[in-house]
Amino acid sequence: MARRKLTAEEMAAKVAKMKATKAANKAKALEAINAQRKPIKKARKARRMTEDQKAAAIARLAKAREARGPSQNKLIAENVRLLPDDNALSLKNVRSWIKENKELLVAIKSFKDSKDSKERAKFLAVQGYVQNLEAYLRNGVYLDNFYGSQMQNKIQYRVTTMAYNRDGTPKRTVGYHYPDVGVYTQEMALQDA
Repeated sequence: MARRKLTAEEMAAKVAKMKATKAANKAKALEAINAQRKPIKKARKARRMTEDQKAAAIARLAKAREARGPSQNKLIAENVRLLPDDNALSLKNVRSWIKENKELLVAIKSFKDSKDSKERAKFLAVQGYVQNLEAYLRNGVYLDNFYGSQMQNKIQYRVTTMAYNRDGTPKRTVGYHYPDVGVYTQEMALQDA
């Protein structure tokens, strides 16, 4: 059965109805999007100051900085703050290691999802090292077995309380620092055996 041809008036009415439906659907969709979207804040205009106002503001800021005094680093653990700058685990050194390793993390970001397990391990090691350094600054307890800008130095353990065998001889482990003999070496272990 063949369709009847529409007259010009019927065609115009059909097109107008289609356009009205399309406009209504578009308005409904835009309303739904705007309901989810947060209003955009207007950007503030830059404040224009005269030379006298600038000079006065600079003087006020200088006075406020002077009154505040030097930085207290209250968020840094006290035992870390009190270490001298020439100490290996001083605040200055640890901050420089954190900065260097964060830059390294950005450089090896692609290693995170690598198929090579060595690359993933490298990324995770650096990430863990940065987290341990930041934890050290917060609580003063060094958690990592390595230190240095590239984790090149190994932490040496210091024995504070001695342990003894049943016969009264001290128990010792190679590589640990003891108060009576210093660093216990493999040669010392062979002599004691």
